[in-house]
Amino acid sequence: MRRPKISVIGAGNIGGECARSIAMKELGDVVLLDIPDKEGVAKGKALDLACCGPIERFDAHLVGTSNYADIAGSDVVVVTAGLPRKPGMSRDDLVDVNAKIVKSVSENIKKYAPNAIVIVVSNPLDAMVYVAWKTTGFPTNRIIGQAGALDVARFRAFLAMELGCSIEDITALLLGGHGDDMVPIPRLTSVHGIPIGELLPAEKIAAAVERAKVGGGEIVKLMGTSAWYAPSAGTVQMVEAIIRDKKRIIPSAAYCENEFGVAPNQPGKGLFVGVPAILGAKGVEKVVEIKLLPDEKKLMDESISHVRDLVAVVKTKHPEMA
Repeated sequence: MRRPKISVIGAGNIGGECARSIAMKELGDVVLLDIPDKEGVAKGKALDLACCGPIERFDAHLVGTSNYADIAGSDVVVVTAGLPRKPGMSRDDLVDVNAKIVKSVSENIKKYAPNAIVIVVSNPLDAMVYVAWKTTGFPTNRIIGQAGALDVARFRAFLAMELGCSIEDITALLLGGHGDDMVPIPRLTSVHGIPIGELLPAEKIAAAVERAKVGGGEIVKLMGTSAWYAPSAGTVQMVEAIIRDKKRIIPSAAYCENEFGVAPNQPGKGLFVGVPAILGAKGVEKVVEIKLLPDEKKLMDESISHVRDLVAVVKTKHPEMA
């Protein structure tokens, strides 16, 4: 029986940490790929990780490369490639630059790994998932964006810090886009079944939500660079759910039309937005729709509108994706 094959595109901090976690969890063999100028980084990290095997006691074949032919036969492809936003760069500029990168990556995925499930991590996330979908032409269940898993993890971590309890006992839900566009649902957040409102005052819950929204920015201010441990952990959680067919409900950027009123009765006009999704061997196996209260629905509609604006920038800059 062959081991699953997982390819990670982009050998930077997030890509490297994804490769490490995938190998250590023995989810499958790993291909770590980057552009020719950074092939040495990809090969070096793959070799370094392979040498961890005897110590950490995992069996996984690791390859570092810049040749897309090496991703052939991948079950899952994780896309972390892209540039961070630089000083003076507008949102539209970032969308345009990273859309070109993700488009190129997606063309190669389509060519060499046409049966893979694709998890996009590149930013701006909601727009880059759309680019991957339009470029590959893959069914929507095989294109997923990672952000919700990270946002929920941050929210749970901040609540645990406030409560002084184990993060394992906290369950939470956030919808919508990444960062400022996320939609908190505190009424569906609990600690071992106890509603969070029974344990914390509203202002402290709101503070935890706000901290989760700017969690990435807080880390950038501290380190001078973007986070990579938690983003990669959220990504690998999704990979594991797919590879092991766990049917886990994980907040993900999944394709929606009628769900949550994204594009009702408009086939093919939907968007990838942050929603609870059952992830299994087929990718997104179901979007789990919940009934929102009026104030929650308003926030969700605003988040969807912002995603639509981002996608509009892609369509303007790249008419072939309209």
